[in-house]
Amino acid sequence: MSAETRPPVAAPALPLGRLAPLYVAQALATGATTVSTVLASLIMSGLGRESLSGLPSTLISTSAALSAGLFGALMLRSGRRLGLGLAFMLGACGAALGFLGARAGITPLFLLGAALMGGAQGGYQQARYAAAESVPDARRGTALGLLMLMSVLGAFLMTGFSGAVEGLGARLGTSAEVAGWLVGGGLLGLAALLMGLWTPVAPPVRARAGARLSVRDAFAMPGVRSTALALATAQGLMVTLMSLTPLRAHHLGMEHGSVAALISGHIAGMFGFGWLTGPLIDRLGLRVGYVGGALLLMAAALTALLPGAAWLGVSMFLLGLGWNLVFVAGSKALSRFPAAQGVTDGLGYITAGAGTLLGGLIIARAGFPVLASACAVLALLPLVSAWRSR
Repeated sequence: MSAETRPPVAAPALPLGRLAPLYVAQALATGATTVSTVLASLIMSGLGRESLSGLPSTLISTSAALSAGLFGALMLRSGRRLGLGLAFMLGACGAALGFLGARAGITPLFLLGAALMGGAQGGYQQARYAAAESVPDARRGTALGLLMLMSVLGAFLMTGFSGAVEGLGARLGTSAEVAGWLVGGGLLGLAALLMGLWTPVAPPVRARAGARLSVRDAFAMPGVRSTALALATAQGLMVTLMSLTPLRAHHLGMEHGSVAALISGHIAGMFGFGWLTGPLIDRLGLRVGYVGGALLLMAAALTALLPGAAWLGVSMFLLGLGWNLVFVAGSKALSRFPAAQGVTDGLGYITAGAGTLLGGLIIARAGFPVLASACAVLALLPLVSAWRSR
């Protein structure tokens, strides 16, 4: 048959059976984060350190930035399963120490637990590359999108069990926020066990050509630096606006429940549409992810300037969805260059930490509109990646 009459070749099916332990482990890890580190500032306030309420978040971001490259190098040498398993175990230990420190009122021990949890995140967030490497290039966006969908399921599942966490805290004689760290440790421990049951679909990372490059050589490859720029920009803008928009909401007179609804809408935008964005990028290419993500990130920043609480909800949703598009596209592109993955993730964490710190200073001195306007301009940087993508 001619090329015109030959029936199209169906895309290969995802090996869901073999990927299931990886996906479930990622859902458990996201659930652990939801019930622990998200509310770490409240624990610091309960420990009588309200002036240092942002310190756990800073430690988590810093530790993740430092560990991402180390875990990336470990996975190059010894494979994804060992690296991810150790990351989940490190998180379980950190959550246990954080729980013990918070319950006993020992602030340094709690902060040590937070630092270890951050270090674990720098490792197990690279599970997305393991998922992408397990399928042909034409299906990598779909595999990444499903992994993100599992993340939102894990987050919402633990939100639904908030009553049970409160009950556990009452039985232990402590708060739900502190009990959440114990629950998080258990979830991460289960994720570590799942890595023992997971058989990687892809060959060991070190056996592939892209893995044999040095970090310098990997970043010299066409498209790698522009991909890192897109990922770091999206991560920095998302974390900055996600962290500081609640302050804007507070200034508008919104109550705690309304602020929580903003965050829920943001999480839905980040992870809930992976089933759509992943296949879309597979079908239409990386440029769709970069361009669409950049425009949505810019729209999120500008929408936050509009009066009224409803516009903040729209802004947070657009922020999450814009990040999703850039993140899936960039992760798919970077899945071909394992040597650059850990360092790029580290750059994203550094950008997020710097953005939050500088953003707070900008709000204090010039106001939220100046910060949002600056973010709207920076949101256009992934367009450079779209131009350079192959």
